[in-house]
Amino acid sequence: MTDASEMRALAADDKVAVVIVAAGRGARAGLADGPKQYQTIGGRAVIARTLDMFLAHPRIGPVVVAIHADDSALFRSAAGANADRVITVTGGASRQDSVRLGLLALRGYAPSQVLVHDAVRPFVDAELIDRTIAAIGERQGALPALPVADTLKRESAAGMIGETVSRNGLHAAQTPQGFPFWPILAAHEKAHHLGKTDFTDDAAIAEWAHIPVKIVPGSPDNVKLTWARDISMADQRLSGGRPRFPDIRTGNGYDVHAFEPGDHVTLCGVSIPHGKKLSGHSDADVGLHALTDALLATCGAGDIGTHFPPSDPQWKGVASRIFVEYAAKLVRARGGRIANADITLICEAPRVGPHREAMTETLSAMLAISRDRISIKATTNEKLGFVGREEGIAAIATASVVFPGDVPE
Repeated sequence: MTDASEMRALAADDKVAVVIVAAGRGARAGLADGPKQYQTIGGRAVIARTLDMFLAHPRIGPVVVAIHADDSALFRSAAGANADRVITVTGGASRQDSVRLGLLALRGYAPSQVLVHDAVRPFVDAELIDRTIAAIGERQGALPALPVADTLKRESAAGMIGETVSRNGLHAAQTPQGFPFWPILAAHEKAHHLGKTDFTDDAAIAEWAHIPVKIVPGSPDNVKLTWARDISMADQRLSGGRPRFPDIRTGNGYDVHAFEPGDHVTLCGVSIPHGKKLSGHSDADVGLHALTDALLATCGAGDIGTHFPPSDPQWKGVASRIFVEYAAKLVRARGGRIANADITLICEAPRVGPHREAMTETLSAMLAISRDRISIKATTNEKLGFVGREEGIAAIATASVVFPGDVPE
């Protein structure tokens, strides 16, 4: 459950909702063993990879997945643990109607913005999501698109070239397409009631409803898996051919807080009775602050003060686990997998040993990694310096993160 402090930290009004369309049968792919969104590429279902990108993105809030009435078990099997993190609705007879039903499921959340994405575009990345969100206005949508590079020919009734079509200003549309929530929902509802069912994407409905749509740069990697060959090529891209070298990054973090009068300290998310407390940012959990910096360092995302300025009163007294979970989510949104977290607490007192198991369990939940990937150690400063004089506590943290590697040339 999300407590009040987490709700403040997550700034719910800044969250963007998502509708993922996954109700199609994928007939064009010609796959006898099920719809293309449930096909396996690189050892995982297409839809599972799509969900990963959105659920890991720090700006994303509620996610609705529109699935076919026959696919409940198939979806749950493909999505795994993520099946419980999304809202599923039964899709309609067309993509357009599936989107409308997904939007209707979001009314109770009242998001200000929504993204609509095809489940069979599993190579969407965090940067494309960011660009699309940034272009959404109160009355303006956003469409990622790529300029058309091929020469275009219009076919005549006789099957011959009728004319060459200028490609100037022409773009190939992608998803996610972003919109202010209430205007696009109203446009979908109006089209439904008028029986207009010939829109091929949501930007077309927005255009019909006089909602301006800004074009933002798409991504050549953000391909839609339409044909059986697309599925095969995606699988080769992820798991075949030449070996991939992993991109393993290590980040370090250091923090220190002074003591002040109090009756407990919070270290690595665990409250420990003590004759003093730590003074500083939030609950002054020196271990979690150091870990937040270490995680942010692995993807060049600045430090804790960049994202949670100490001068901002909204962070006063909040639980530092918010910072760690935010940093972990940011790492995952950029394709990283947290491999290890190591924290050393430097203090004369309190004793950390009796609380190490509770700290490890708490960090395992925060980072969504197993306990054996977490190390928490404590040492004294041999009575030297401010730590030795018991004026405060210091912490050093190291995080190792594996990012997608590159195929060697």
